[in-house]
Amino acid sequence: MSATRAASALAEINERIINCSRCPRLVWWREEAAQSPPARFRDEPYWARPVPGFGDPAARVMIVGLAPAAHGGNRTGRIFTGDRSGEFLFPVLHQTGFSNQPHSTHIGDGLRLIGVYVGAVNRCAPPDNKPTPEERDNCLPYLVEEMRALQTVRVLVCLGGFAWDGVLRALAMLDHPVRPRPAFAHLAEARVDQYTMLGSYHPSQQNKITRRLTREMLNEVFTRARQLAGLTEGYL
Repeated sequence: MSATRAASALAEINERIINCSRCPRLVWWREEAAQSPPARFRDEPYWARPVPGFGDPAARVMIVGLAPAAHGGNRTGRIFTGDRSGEFLFPVLHQTGFSNQPHSTHIGDGLRLIGVYVGAVNRCAPPDNKPTPEERDNCLPYLVEEMRALQTVRVLVCLGGFAWDGVLRALAMLDHPVRPRPAFAHLAEARVDQYTMLGSYHPSQQNKITRRLTREMLNEVFTRARQLAGLTEGYL
C-alpha cells in the first residue's frame, strides 16, 4: 500500500474512531472530565471524544500507548499532547529524529512526525487510567485496522505492559499469534513475523519522578527502534 493509500485508509479509520460510542463508562468519563477541568484548563475547550492516531502514513515505527489522558489528549484531541507524558516523550522523539520539534501542545502547533505513527490500545480516557477488559476489547479493532493500513511498519514500540499485551492481542487478530507469549520488560524485544515488538516503560509522570524511566533510557528505546526499522537517515 502506498503512503497515499495508507493516508486515505487511516483518515477513514480515524473518522470511525472519533464517532465511536461503544463503551458507555468511557463516554461518561471523557465528558465528565471536560465538564470538570482543573483550574489551569478551565477556560479551554475540550475535545471530549475518542482520540485518533496520528503520524507518518509511511511510518516504519508505530508507538502504542495505553489511552489518552483525561486532561491531555481528551482535551487537545491528539494523543500524548498537552500532558506530562507528552512533555517527556516528544523531546526524545525529536532528539532521535522522529519529529520536527520537541513539543506537542495542540493540534496545529506545527508538529510533524517522521517515520513514526502514534496510536493506543484505548482511544478514550479511562478512569484511573484503567480500561476494563471489555473496553480494551471494544477498542482493539481500531489498532488492528491501523496496523493493517500501515504496511511499512516494522517496529512496534509498546509503552508499558498494557500496550505490550494489547499489541500481542492485536497481532493475534492479524493472524500472527505469539506462543509462548513474550514477557514485557524495558527494552524487551520479540520478533513476530515482519514485526519486532520493543518494550518501554511508559513515559508517565510517576515513572519520571521515580526515575524508573529516564530521558536517557527512553532515548535508548527510540535509538534502538531506528536501528530495528532500518532508519539510517534523519537522526538528529
